Amino acid sequence: MKHSAGLLLFRRTDHGLEVLLGHMGGPFFTRRDAGAWTVPKGEYDPEEPAWDAARREFQEELGLEPPDGEAVPLGEVRQTNGKIVTAWAVEADLDPATIDPGTFPMEWPPKSGRIQEFPELDRVEWFGLERARTVIVKAQAAFLDRLAEHSV
Repeated sequence: MKHSAGLLLFRRTDHGLEVLLGHMGGPFFTRRDAGAWTVPKGEYDPEEPAWDAARREFQEELGLEPPDGEAVPLGEVRQTNGKIVTAWAVEADLDPATIDPGTFPMEWPPKSGRIQEFPELDRVEWFGLERARTVIVKAQAAFLDRLAEHSV
């Protein structure tokens, strides 16, 4: 079973809470919106503490140091692919224009023998909670609910 860990940044605005989500890179998600946004996260080995993995993956995915601040545990969810995702929320502001995403290699087009590099996340954006619920990977919506409960 695969495990991923990530950091969900949030900020308080005049319009309520906003969360920073990443749009998954690569050709499969190019034209998708709903279900194509995620908490910046990545897989880790069982020997690595999930918190350390979440901070490492934040840096790998966004090319930025993970912010300091109180980490609010949001628990785990199981995605439809069976992957267990653990997340923490951290209150911080970040300019989406400053990201420098990591990349991954993939054969594209399929069966072409050509390996291309794609960004892990092709963009990040701030979303209000209601809008975030419409675009985030379905299982991860539980993180939004847990964050909202914590921030009351």
